Amino acid sequence: MKIEIEYEASWRNSFLDGSNDEALPKKGRKFIGSITALKKSENYITRDVTHSTVMGILNRLIGEQRKLYQAREDENYFFKDIEPLVTFDDDIKVKNSELVYLRNISGNTDQNSFTGVINTNDSMFTSDYSLEFWGILALEIDELLEFIIYGSKIDNSIELDPLIISDRFAGIGKFKALEESEKVLKVLEILEKNFEGTNYKNNKGLVVPLNLYCSSLYLQLKRLSEKYDLSSALTKIGTITGISKRLFTKKDFMNRFTTGEKKKIFGNPYIAKTFVRGEGQVTSMLTKASGILEITIDISRDEAKHLRELINNAGVSSFYLGKKGLAYVTNIDTREVKR
Repeated sequence: MKIEIEYEASWRNSFLDGSNDEALPKKGRKFIGSITALKKSENYITRDVTHSTVMGILNRLIGEQRKLYQAREDENYFFKDIEPLVTFDDDIKVKNSELVYLRNISGNTDQNSFTGVINTNDSMFTSDYSLEFWGILALEIDELLEFIIYGSKIDNSIELDPLIISDRFAGIGKFKALEESEKVLKVLEILEKNFEGTNYKNNKGLVVPLNLYCSSLYLQLKRLSEKYDLSSALTKIGTITGISKRLFTKKDFMNRFTTGEKKKIFGNPYIAKTFVRGEGQVTSMLTKASGILEITIDISRDEAKHLRELINNAGVSSFYLGKKGLAYVTNIDTREVKR
């Protein structure tokens, strides 16, 4: 018996981790098609037609609504004895890459965006400690090292506006990493004594300036607390909104100073960029394929006629082949397979 299926624009990538052949986790399968997830090469997953794909199609054609793994667990699974007799040939006529925009419904928020009107009159910017506190960000890197070591008073100032401060953090994030000079080692010794367990280095063993600035704000809090009430600068758990000992997160920082909620991410282009030795940067997008899938089932003609009858009775006109696309049966030949 042969079943011929034509398909168009079948998506050949997977956006979820895990497998369709397993029961769903309690919280569902994780979406790995976001821009952040695609920075890891293993999250760009390509898919081809497999035996399970074919069995899923056959079950769909006879009206089975359950997932394949659920149908297989049933004692009365129709294809229980037939599965080993099923083979296929996927003849791809057209295969191309296409840029698609995926809609994200997981509720993630944009790390670098915000919504609403900005409030510049927050107590963090209008209190008696504000100029000295935020003045840390006005220091150049050499001045910052001096401040950490000697605790000198801050005379530098920065405009007390959340957007200006956010932009300054963005600029600091581009500073060149530092080698371990005598002064830098002294700085690390002081910071690690105050903030035990905080890592200030990147994966190359170089010191990241942004980490130093973030910790310096907390160091300044300790020093200013001797003469000012700093309760308005801290959250209930004693942290600075959007600023950890190492990192600055714009969406969390701006959330305090805006009237709107954090900006949700509604989608992103499906693009993965990787570096291949000898080729350089390779950009991968969604793959779509069109062609003909020929399914061969080594059963008797009577069994083939019965299966064709079930398919006709179910009346499935079109369906997905894998992910998305359009597939439909063009021919069913009940003749036995010639050996």
